[in-house]
Amino acid sequence: MTLENEIKELIIKVLELEDISVSDIKDEEALFVDGLGLDSIDALELGMALKKKYNITLSSDKKENTKYFYSVKTLADFIRSKTVE
Repeated sequence: MTLENEIKELIIKVLELEDISVSDIKDEEALFVDGLGLDSIDALELGMALKKKYNITLSSDKKENTKYFYSVKTLADFIRSKTVE
């Protein structure tokens, strides 16, 4: 399974998106506002789940996190950069 698909499964599980499947979420589609339509509470829950699953640390810089959380692809790239170091 690809990291992107793992992240999609995590998004669906953590945010309890029962009507959405992995194939419904596009790798480069926006996760917030447009696209999947997640909000700031979802971002917090997702951030905590990502930290726990991948043992990564998120920045306290909101602007930086917004960049990482833009899409599944940007999240996967961020996780790869943090787990390879």
